[in-house]
Amino acid sequence: MFGIIRPCRHGMCSGLFKEWMAHLCGLCLALRDEHGHASRLVTNYDGLLVSVLTEAQTVASSPQRRAGMCALRGFKGADVVEAEGVRLAAAVSLILAAGKIKDHVADGDGAYARKPVAAAAERVAARWSVAGLRTAAALGFAPDPLTRAVDDQTRLENTPGLSLLELTAPTEAAVAAAFGHTALLAGKPHNRDSLEEAGRYFGRLAHLLDAVEDLAQDRATGSYNPLVASGTDLETARRHCEDALLGLELTVAELDLERRRLVRALLVKEIGHSVTRVFDGAGSGTEAGSGKKGPKAPPDDPRLKPDPGGLLSWMCVAMACCTCGLYRPPWDEDRYKSCGERCDPSGCDSCGSCCDGCSGCCSCCEGCSCCDC
Repeated sequence: MFGIIRPCRHGMCSGLFKEWMAHLCGLCLALRDEHGHASRLVTNYDGLLVSVLTEAQTVASSPQRRAGMCALRGFKGADVVEAEGVRLAAAVSLILAAGKIKDHVADGDGAYARKPVAAAAERVAARWSVAGLRTAAALGFAPDPLTRAVDDQTRLENTPGLSLLELTAPTEAAVAAAFGHTALLAGKPHNRDSLEEAGRYFGRLAHLLDAVEDLAQDRATGSYNPLVASGTDLETARRHCEDALLGLELTVAELDLERRRLVRALLVKEIGHSVTRVFDGAGSGTEAGSGKKGPKAPPDDPRLKPDPGGLLSWMCVAMACCTCGLYRPPWDEDRYKSCGERCDPSGCDSCGSCCDGCSGCCSCCEGCSCCDC
């Protein structure tokens, strides 16, 4: 739900982090205002890229509004983004979340195997799908690639003998369509092809990193995993991710952007951290379909409790979503880690005297790696 991009103050200059939070809170409030409080559950970090890319291509900054107090901001108000890019991010998040729920119901995953839960989930998915399609139509965005991706993914998962990149193709197409439409919203149609290419790379990364993170659990439960289905080992999966990361970096460099720093910080630096984090934390044992031993898993924190499943697990997940990850359940491996342990504190913040808002960099860093200033 939270996505593969997980920046924090330890890895970004304060000015960039403030911009990122303005998009995050803007997405949350856009979902609430247009689609009700329950829709805020689909707020996710990766969806913010649609809003960030839209603003990065415009000469003027996105319009903002003053938001009221929020527990995640220490009960303080904030200026949040209010623009078409945020609405597009909301529409994309709703449509894809609805498709994901339908997929879980169809597969009977976990609690979705229970008829009352499945029935309630299907009603929520239908409501979110209609809401997302309505907002997409208002923005001139044809959501066919998104809705088609859900159907194609289900079909491919039931087709044996496919390669890993064939299995990631629907996700790549969906993200490419969303990224490409930001060029039209921003009035820079010449960026569309490059943005679609960037979307394909990002979609591949998101799909593969999610598969690696879920690999151990999917093996244990017998759930579908593209690495197992395609017989891909972790070494090959990482090579695909590194190739996509390189392609993404080159594509971002080609874009005609008015504001490049936040885009590069998220699409290059933070995704690079995600690749390292996910593969370094990959579980031990035999790699998917290869017969080779994977990297040794780090020892479990003795303070971690087992996931009880059922209603309690659902409630804790909902609370984590509503607080954007501020609350973490007792079985979450990040619960007892400090922010510095979860995030890479490298870059300009590592010297303890970073620039404020990228107006100038501290001398010991000789330039900010996080924002290219």
